[in-house]
Amino acid sequence: MKRLFLIRHAKSSWGDSERDDFDRPLNKRGKRNGADMAARFARLLLVPDLILSSPAKRAKKTALYMAKGTGYPVASISFDEGLYLGSMACHLRLLQKGFAKDDTLFLVGHNYTITELARYLCGVQIGDMPTCGVVAVEYAGQGGFSAEHGCGKLLFVDFPKNTSVAG
Repeated sequence: MKRLFLIRHAKSSWGDSERDDFDRPLNKRGKRNGADMAARFARLLLVPDLILSSPAKRAKKTALYMAKGTGYPVASISFDEGLYLGSMACHLRLLQKGFAKDDTLFLVGHNYTITELARYLCGVQIGDMPTCGVVAVEYAGQGGFSAEHGCGKLLFVDFPKNTSVAG
């Protein structure tokens, strides 16, 4: 059985208009939410086999929170440019590659692609993911991961302000 956790980066700062989008850091709320969501994964005793992340500063920091919170080795986080501005097809290729050898993946990325990816894989309408939101997807059967529409089963949706799911 394969499991995918699609994670939108935590809340970032828009305070410096001179700063390039790629270099925007997390703001105070983003840092707090990143640590809180990582703690939820820790309470579930959930440790990923692989963390894939956009290399943008805000996604990278969110991935670091997830790694530290779950005991995943920080040095093993895989950063890929395709997760910054890449298409859904690019995201799907990276997932295919990751699932070829691993069973539990965290993918830390950006909206709008991360929400569209969740909708596509689960074949259900999911609202726009809030910052630091998580969509958990399960793939059963022999082949495990498939990049086809509706191939995954939605396990849960969670986000920092949610007090009733996964934590």
